[in-house]
Amino acid sequence: MRTVLAMLLMVAALWGCDGPRPAPARLDIGQLLGAAPSEGFARADRLRAFDFPQDHGAHPAFRNEWWYLTGNLEDPDGRRFGYQVTFFRNALQPPGPPGGDSAWRSRSLWMAHAALTDAQGRVHRAHERFSRGEPGLAGATAQPFAVWLENWRLSGLAAGGAHAFPWRLSLPTADFSLQLSLRADAEPVLQGERGWSRKSARPGNASYYYSFPRLQSSGELALAGQRYRVAGLSWFDREWSTSALDQGQTGWDWFSLQLRDGSALMYYQLRRGDREVDPFSRGSRVSPAGVVSAIGPDAIELRPLAHWRGPDGVDYPVEWALALRPDGPRWLVRAVLPQQFMDLSVRYWEGAVDVLDAASGRPLGRGYLEMTRLRR
Repeated sequence: MRTVLAMLLMVAALWGCDGPRPAPARLDIGQLLGAAPSEGFARADRLRAFDFPQDHGAHPAFRNEWWYLTGNLEDPDGRRFGYQVTFFRNALQPPGPPGGDSAWRSRSLWMAHAALTDAQGRVHRAHERFSRGEPGLAGATAQPFAVWLENWRLSGLAAGGAHAFPWRLSLPTADFSLQLSLRADAEPVLQGERGWSRKSARPGNASYYYSFPRLQSSGELALAGQRYRVAGLSWFDREWSTSALDQGQTGWDWFSLQLRDGSALMYYQLRRGDREVDPFSRGSRVSPAGVVSAIGPDAIELRPLAHWRGPDGVDYPVEWALALRPDGPRWLVRAVLPQQFMDLSVRYWEGAVDVLDAASGRPLGRGYLEMTRLRR
């Protein structure tokens, strides 16, 4: 873990923006999220009551957390875009005694990833930034809600109730800019067991996890000298933990799908080796009426149908057969572009997908897919 943190600090010192830079140092998310020594940090080892708006802010007692948005957008002419932005906080050391820190001393390193998929142009762009937290370079607050790294920012109304909607996303990068307004019409979904998402049998290998599966989204996208008025749906995930992954877990496939009938599905398939599915894989399905039902590994079948080889030499499935057991729907989940690869300091596949009826090919919805393969 010390080696990973040293690499992160070196990267943060070298890269202050998302402009031209040398090839990124490679970081291993498995070490960042694994069961490294955690003395002094809180653990996600029990059920807890969620408290909004407080839980939208930072949880410095835990080692890791992230705020994660993905979405599918269109302009009035039907031009399709997918986007992703994630803010990561990684603690360098446990919280200290009150009043013991300098305003310049940072206990956390922040990283943010942003990406855009232009389906018509058939291109995928990805950027990242690093920063220490203090003094005000990056951070998260609950009241008013805001999370930011330099001028990448997600924020809510100062007096907007428990969730501060509408949220505003401001995401200027070196080659695209996205300004969105986001609003939910339902309470967040508490994933796992009332928000306690266990990833293995080892005590504390878990996260606290909630989602807004259907955020109505609208705004403006600037790309290659053109401006587009866009609208669509976004998905927001929020997790914090100290150690989430166990020994032998080698990555995951995470699906967030928004169906045209108003329903939504989230499922993460934890992997052990190349083929074995971990029994702690979990998800949820939200009906059009807002009823949430849990999905375990016995209730879903996932089968890769087509692959794309990434620059890391990994064959990533870019088309899947998905079936809900015993008598549920059968879908195809297909990448909008095969090459939606995040070739950053942490390498993974993340991109927009279509959901199709497996028998007829009829479009049923859209979503996002994330696939990681950890170095063990």
